[in-house]
Amino acid sequence: MIKNILLVGLGGGLGSIARYLCQRWFALNHPHYFPWGTFAVNITGCLLIGIFWGLAFKSFSENEHWKLFLMTGICGGFTTFSAFTLEGVALLREQKMGLFFLYAAGSVLLGLAATYAGMKMIRL
Repeated sequence: MIKNILLVGLGGGLGSIARYLCQRWFALNHPHYFPWGTFAVNITGCLLIGIFWGLAFKSFSENEHWKLFLMTGICGGFTTFSAFTLEGVALLREQKMGLFFLYAAGSVLLGLAATYAGMKMIRL
């Protein structure tokens, strides 16, 4: 269990550093109102988790440590949006359309509402 926690922590740290560097680069080189850095991180994270997931079932399916390091750690530290999309695709593959739309819409709308509520609570 300790080894798994360390793998996730190491990957998460690397993913978080990569996210910071990517967002910083975009902020310095493409200053716009649109959050290009976060957008790029989210899309790249989705691509990476898809690649890692595909590799997990082709080359390292028996090695849970790689999955923890790459998917939970690096992708989780880079962006949780990648995990959200992977779980959404899993619901689509299982043909659970109602659950998919509930999960997708609920996550986005409730996430925005919760962020706004948290900001309002602190300003009280």
